[in-house]
Amino acid sequence: MNPPNANTAALLEVRNLRVEFPTRRGTLTAIDDVSFSISAGEVLGVVGESGAGKSITGAAIIGLLEPPGRVAGGQILLNGKRIDNLPYEQMRRIRGREIGAIFQDPLTSLNPLYTVGRQLTETIQTHLDLSADAARKRAIELLAETGIPAPDRRVDHYPHQFSGGMRQRVVIALALAAQPKLVIADEPTTALDVSIQAQIISLIKRLCREHGTAVMLVTHDMGVIAETADRVAVMYAGRVAEIGPVADVIHKPQHPYTKGLMGSIPVLGESTERLAQIDGAMPRLNAIPAGCAYNPRCPQVFARCKTERPELLQAGATQAACWLHAEAPKAAA
Repeated sequence: MNPPNANTAALLEVRNLRVEFPTRRGTLTAIDDVSFSISAGEVLGVVGESGAGKSITGAAIIGLLEPPGRVAGGQILLNGKRIDNLPYEQMRRIRGREIGAIFQDPLTSLNPLYTVGRQLTETIQTHLDLSADAARKRAIELLAETGIPAPDRRVDHYPHQFSGGMRQRVVIALALAAQPKLVIADEPTTALDVSIQAQIISLIKRLCREHGTAVMLVTHDMGVIAETADRVAVMYAGRVAEIGPVADVIHKPQHPYTKGLMGSIPVLGESTERLAQIDGAMPRLNAIPAGCAYNPRCPQVFARCKTERPELLQAGATQAACWLHAEAPKAAA
């Protein structure tokens, strides 16, 4: 897959990624042949229903797959160098220094027994060659940059003394502490109310713009994607169903699944008796159908969809894994 800009080399490249979970009843494939890239300063939104494989893709990139999960195929490259096959200690040094992470629940990312200042300075000193005083000064600067008022006082407060939105700002400060090139943000606004969500989105966009950080934004919220992302990858059953510029995917979706997702979003100012919905449910990992995984739910299914699995095909401004975009689509069944 081409990087988003012909002139911009990809900072992160994911090539044909496959993630498996061995079980007593056989091996489950959670991510199956996923490829995408992100350039410096770009936000790639990754969206889909629960169970689509969004968070597992992020966890594989930062080397935090829950055992027995494993990368069973493909490559993950950061600045042209493979990171998916590194020893644990080497990956731990890259995580934090070159890749930052923002998770859904800030309480799981912060130690309740330590002040936020101690957690920030320890992270900074782990990855950067700074004295304790210089690290504390940088911690205060990070808190100020992420919009926390009176940072020189708040630096000595504990996580429980911050509101949910402020805790998430501290987590963003932690993720940026060592000036990473890439940030994986996994549902960073889900637990927050709408006004705080907007502030966090604005903060991520500004930091991306000012620092040239690449961001992989994992979410199920198309509103967050529309506000934040440059491009969007729609995932379904462990594969990319469609990927392209955010405006094209939202306004001119080319995959029937993406069309269903967009059709289920209510439009302001329009009255409707019933919201559109996608019939059925995403298949379990041990029961993914042959051919296109979406075929049992697809209103445009035809014979080829049930036997052959489509790769990403060019579909206008986006790429869609759908046989409707093959050169000679067959008549609907």
